[in-house]
Amino acid sequence: MIILLAFTVSFFFAMNIGASGAAASMGIAYGSGAVKTRRIALLICAAGVLLGAALGGGEVAKTLGSGLIPQELISINISLIILSSAALSLFIANISGIPLSTSEVTVGAIVGVGIAYKKIFVGTLLSIMTYWILIPVIAFFLTLALNRAVKYAESRFLFLKEARWIKILSILVIFTGFLEAFSAGMNNVANSIGPLAASGLISIQNGIVIGGLFVAIGAVLLGSRVIETNGKKITELSLLQGSAVSGLGATLVIIASLFGIPVPQTQVTTCSILGIGFSDKGFQIFEKGIISRLLKVWLVSPLFSLVISYNLVKLFLDFDIYAVVVGVSVFIATIGSISLIKPIGLTKPVLFKEGNKAK
Repeated sequence: MIILLAFTVSFFFAMNIGASGAAASMGIAYGSGAVKTRRIALLICAAGVLLGAALGGGEVAKTLGSGLIPQELISINISLIILSSAALSLFIANISGIPLSTSEVTVGAIVGVGIAYKKIFVGTLLSIMTYWILIPVIAFFLTLALNRAVKYAESRFLFLKEARWIKILSILVIFTGFLEAFSAGMNNVANSIGPLAASGLISIQNGIVIGGLFVAIGAVLLGSRVIETNGKKITELSLLQGSAVSGLGATLVIIASLFGIPVPQTQVTTCSILGIGFSDKGFQIFEKGIISRLLKVWLVSPLFSLVISYNLVKLFLDFDIYAVVVGVSVFIATIGSISLIKPIGLTKPVLFKEGNKAK
């Protein structure tokens, strides 16, 4: 029964990964009009995710299975707790329509278990957290610089606004979106499979393929709200800008995946978009309510999954009523504090530049 439940939660988590990080990968292609409907954009995303998982998703799964806490600590019960904690955090984010990093909630859940048993590979954790900050920052500044070249090209080569070239650029932005989905398959599918593989319930090779299938299904069935957020509620992008954002983000995540580093792919994409927006509009881009909301969720989510996994361990496996009371109290206090802050409403969708939609 426990084994069946562990697989069920894992596949549910995988579907939510598809609805969050994976779906965001085609947001630019959809928002720019290169892909006319959300359904087609999500189907393209699903194909990219499945291919990326099958060809290169194993290294990150190894890191999540044994790189943060000792592998012998990850029993079937612990695997279930990690997956349940991460899945719940991500599900709440998906309901809110926020593109959340699956790596953050998964690592948070694993660290919660490690804290409960006082067994954490601190060096690996600090390295991962450094990459969480460093790679999105690199993406921001690279797109900030790259946008200057894009703006020059758009002002210099006016033929890019002709219908024939708009179609070519539309194909380019769709391809880079597919490449970004491919990178999501390499990096994010491991989040749902790593704990199962570490507990010996499934091999990494089989798990990655099956997990990739469920991530793809989740992107198609549940990714509409997130693709709308990333595509139309952050900043306006031309087709050439969109290609630069997707291509750069995909390249950074693929490189990280080859080294087994779980990175916040959604943050990489969003920070790339912010780099373009900052280049065009300066600090005005940070005044949008959706940006503040994204930053708040990114900050809270790994702590949210950490608290859940820690308390589940102390409640069901290593019973300590005092630790549970303290953990629940902190959680309630945090939620209460957030509720006192006036909610920031979502901004109205912005219109894309004239002539940038595919014809």
